[in-house]
Amino acid sequence: MLATGAAIAGAAAIPAPARADVRAPAGVPAPADARVPGAHSGGGLARFYAQELRWKACTLGPDDQVGKELDKAGARCADVTVPLDYAEPGGRTIEIAISRLPATDRAHRIGTMILNGGGPGPALDMPPYMRGVMGEAGPRYDLVGMDPRALGRSARVDCGWPSGTWITSAGESRASFDRTVAFAKDLAGRCARTSADVLPHISTRNIARDMDIVRGALGERKVSYNGASYGTYLGSVYATMFPGRLDRAVLDSSVNPETWGPRLLGGTEVANDHALDGWADWTAKRNATYGLGGTRAEVLGTVREIIRASAREPLHVGRFKVDDGSVPLILFNNLGTDEEQARAEFATSVQVLKKAAEQGSAEPTKALEEELTFMLTGAESAYGSGQSAIVCGDGAASRDPEAYWREIQRNRPGSPVFAPLTHNINPCAFWPVRPAERPTEVGGHVPLLMVAATGDTRTDYPSNLALHRLLDGSRMITLPADVHAPYQRGYPNTCVNQKVNAYLATGHLPARDETCPPES
Repeated sequence: MLATGAAIAGAAAIPAPARADVRAPAGVPAPADARVPGAHSGGGLARFYAQELRWKACTLGPDDQVGKELDKAGARCADVTVPLDYAEPGGRTIEIAISRLPATDRAHRIGTMILNGGGPGPALDMPPYMRGVMGEAGPRYDLVGMDPRALGRSARVDCGWPSGTWITSAGESRASFDRTVAFAKDLAGRCARTSADVLPHISTRNIARDMDIVRGALGERKVSYNGASYGTYLGSVYATMFPGRLDRAVLDSSVNPETWGPRLLGGTEVANDHALDGWADWTAKRNATYGLGGTRAEVLGTVREIIRASAREPLHVGRFKVDDGSVPLILFNNLGTDEEQARAEFATSVQVLKKAAEQGSAEPTKALEEELTFMLTGAESAYGSGQSAIVCGDGAASRDPEAYWREIQRNRPGSPVFAPLTHNINPCAFWPVRPAERPTEVGGHVPLLMVAATGDTRTDYPSNLALHRLLDGSRMITLPADVHAPYQRGYPNTCVNQKVNAYLATGHLPARDETCPPES
């Protein structure tokens, strides 16, 4: 969820949609304050806030591993009914799937915490994992995982894609770019044919509205929140649309709301080039193991030659054909952390690609096989379909392929590996519907805790700083490391984990922004 599907913010390559105020669209009343559990915003929404939830086992069938793990941990699941269209609350409804892992320390229970791990992707599975991350604070919360609308078990959108992702590189040539244009157009066309009735109602604003109905249906005046990557955007939109409804909140690796949307990758090539250099240094010291080069320059040269070889002819990796639209995405996917195990796995994958380039074919490792299955087959079609529905529903994109090509060419000299990916066209350029609302203008007094890493390749450090400036009263913990979502990932830094968990346990924010030193 935090790799291919990560919510990545950066400098928009084309003008972002005009900002707007945060009032609801015509026909949707502004939310009332929530002094009473189950408070609602009127206008036909009362029945949704007052609904009685029916808790049940989470396992749906013999192959449902997520459900089995939730049941094993003691969680229960429920479906929350919400309007498909909040402007027409008396019309069609959909079900939002949630899981709840009750607090075990009932004597010191703090409240309910809603979780989101980014993507956008499902979050139903998160409570057992996050209880372990949260240390002594974990048992004091009812932890709730919520699949956002269009994803997982919540009115899932599946357009029958041949891929689990909408992200691809423009490659080395105009011909490669033209193939990605056709790919993006095909993905959007599939969604137009299969999901046109629901696409106009999929957006982060509506997911935030769903989240508030979940709060009301759970009988909570306020909820706490823990979100990473895209989850920081959802959390900041919720805090702005529903002021006063959040108790304690942690935003881990934050999206810049002013650049969120179809061009969300633009600008992150800088951080990815930095991380690739760091990995190349690490790999060069282990040339006897990996054989990719004895210096940074040699390792990077190996990477560039693999890309060039895949441009001449797709690499045969097991049952897959991997071209210059896919190789940069493999590199990008493997730069989410600078931890030793991840770097070693990345180096092993590059070994396989090098062998395929030099010898005509190679067999993938288990990890690379899984990654290519996600990227190059329809096994995870629903993930990419639902994710793109949210991204494209949040902001309009240029529909001129030439605008993307010019942007790629302008940025290619400075970042030949990643700029063709971060500035490339995607399905939003051909999306069958325009966003129904203008974006939320995030801001206001929102006292919460942010965690940011200086070398984050997904939501880069400038994006974190941008949101920090918008949220008056927020505090930020900075970690000098090349890692995305350090807190939720469980990155080995005692300082970060202790400070976040102390805040969750006590509710006391640090007096000022702080920096945690890296651990060797």
